[in-house]
Amino acid sequence: MMTTLTQILRSIEHDAFPPPDLGVTVVSAPSAREACVMAFTAHTVIAAEVDAAWVAERLPPEDMVAPVAPPFLTALAEATGREAHCLDAMLLAPAQPASDLVSNLEELTDHTHPRIVRALQYRDDVRAYVDPYGGVVIVGRGVAGRLECAIEVPDSVQGRGHGRRLAQAARALIPADAHIWAQVTPGNAASFRAFLAAGYRIVGSEILFF
Repeated sequence: MMTTLTQILRSIEHDAFPPPDLGVTVVSAPSAREACVMAFTAHTVIAAEVDAAWVAERLPPEDMVAPVAPPFLTALAEATGREAHCLDAMLLAPAQPASDLVSNLEELTDHTHPRIVRALQYRDDVRAYVDPYGGVVIVGRGVAGRLECAIEVPDSVQGRGHGRRLAQAARALIPADAHIWAQVTPGNAASFRAFLAAGYRIVGSEILFF
C-alpha cells in the first residue's frame, strides 16, 4: 500500500483506488496544518499523527462505519489536539480546455471576500475569480497539495445554471494534465447537482481535522 496521502490521492486521480478490502490504511498527516479521515469504497485512509497500532486498538476489524463514527473521531481529535470539521463528499474531475466559461471571469486581487478569507485558511496558492453576475470560483492547493475548488452563486441568480458553469470554469483554470477536487457537504443538494452536471464524480468522503 502507498505510504503517503499525496500518493494515494494522485493514484485516485488516475482511477487507482485503495483496495475494497474493508481495511484501514494509516499514513502520516499531510502537513502541519491538517489531518484527515478519508473513506472510499470499503477502505478508509487515516492521515494523522497516530500509528497503526493506536488505530487498531480503537477500531473493530472490517468495520466500514467505525472509522467515521463519532467515538473514533472524538478519540482522534483528542489524540492529535485538533478539532474535527464536518463530513464532506469528495468530488473529482480532470482539467478541460479553456473556453468562453473563463473568458468572462475577472481575477480578484482584493482578498476580503468572505469565501476567499475562508479559502486562505485552508489552502495555498489561492486564486479567485468573479463572473459578471457576482458568482465566485476559487482554486487553490489544499490537502496533500491537491488542487481544490469552491464556488459561490449569488441568491439572485440561483437555479439558472451558474453553479454548473462556475464548476466547469474551475476545470479550465488548472493545468491541462491536472485534476481538481471539490468538497461538498452532503446536505447541499444544489451544490451536488452543479458539480455533477459539470462533469465531476463522487470518489469518497472526508473529515478534516485542524
